[in-house]
Amino acid sequence: MPNFRELDSKDIEIIRLLRKNARLSNKELAAQVGLAPSSCLERVRRLRMSRVLTGYHADINPDALGIGLQAMVAVRLARHARGEVESFERHLESLSEVVTIFHVAGANDYLVHVAVSDSAHLRELALSAFTERPEVAHIETQLIFRHRRNYELPVYLDVEEQ
Repeated sequence: MPNFRELDSKDIEIIRLLRKNARLSNKELAAQVGLAPSSCLERVRRLRMSRVLTGYHADINPDALGIGLQAMVAVRLARHARGEVESFERHLESLSEVVTIFHVAGANDYLVHVAVSDSAHLRELALSAFTERPEVAHIETQLIFRHRRNYELPVYLDVEEQ
């Protein structure tokens, strides 16, 4: 993991800009940050190598893929043995309907964002992928009417301007 004291205001600005639009060319990114393209490219490479930047993603219109319904499935496990937790997580990762997995504290152990074609698909997924699993004690499903992502980046580092 990187030492966050090594990040400066230019690094933070690069991260912010790429979070909003990962398709920015290096030339555009460098111009917006106020760096030479070669310096900007080196900083992006360093951010990737140090695992500050872990990937680039495309936002997709769910309707275009036949996704008619999304839901959050709250899952309470029957037991919390490491093997069962790891087995359940591997199972979730294998499901194409699973968008995001949150392992959480509180009454539930997981919040799982799923995307399905319709209510019949959601019902079948709930039965086959969750309630039939031996690790699962209880699920509760909440429909998602709208999903929006915040592209602003909260930064809690005390970064000085260079």
